Amino acid sequence: MAKLFRSLLSKAYGAAALFGKAALLASAVGTAAAEPVTIAALGDSLTAGYGLPQDDGLVPRLQAWLDARGHDVTLINAGVSGDTTAGGLARASWTLTPEVDAMILALGGNDFLRGIDPAVSRANLAGILDVAAAQDVEVLLVGIVASGNYGADYRDAFNAMYPELAAEYGTLLDRDFFNGFRDPVEAGTPVADLMQRDGIHPNARGVALIVDTIGPQVVALITRLRE
Repeated sequence: MAKLFRSLLSKAYGAAALFGKAALLASAVGTAAAEPVTIAALGDSLTAGYGLPQDDGLVPRLQAWLDARGHDVTLINAGVSGDTTAGGLARASWTLTPEVDAMILALGGNDFLRGIDPAVSRANLAGILDVAAAQDVEVLLVGIVASGNYGADYRDAFNAMYPELAAEYGTLLDRDFFNGFRDPVEAGTPVADLMQRDGIHPNARGVALIVDTIGPQVVALITRLRE
């Protein structure tokens, strides 16, 4: 009987030790998954928060959206008003400092407004993505949908570059920066109610809608980092 008791006790301690190691490993994995993430938002005036109080701009509102959902993330506002894809390429290397884990790349609107050749814009975006790849930075590419102001060929070439680059570089893609406007506008909300007087930049209400659609994409970016 004593021998049997000692055998059972030994097995019990062995199981406890194994459980303890498994729990320790799970804890370590959980800790690693919870490591803070730094994301740079490289963009133009839409990213910078042009015409809005500081707390109402895209990056502060997106930061608040992520904080409210328990994500340990720091967003860096690397938006420069008036910037083109060429400007973004020129500052990509020093924007993606060693502490930056991922990037939201939202450029191209000013290229369209200036009628820049989509082939040039595409090459600049590719250059930025090359910098990100070289520095092992994950990317969420955010596109702008061009209208037919410069003709159908220009529109089609411009609009195609975002999904094509996302596929080529394996980045996440949010096809349309203003996608958050779609449902309210289809429900009857005038676009003007979501924009500032210039008709180009979103107002605070518009930014809130944009954050609600871009936010889940940023969560997907964070998830990809932690996989």
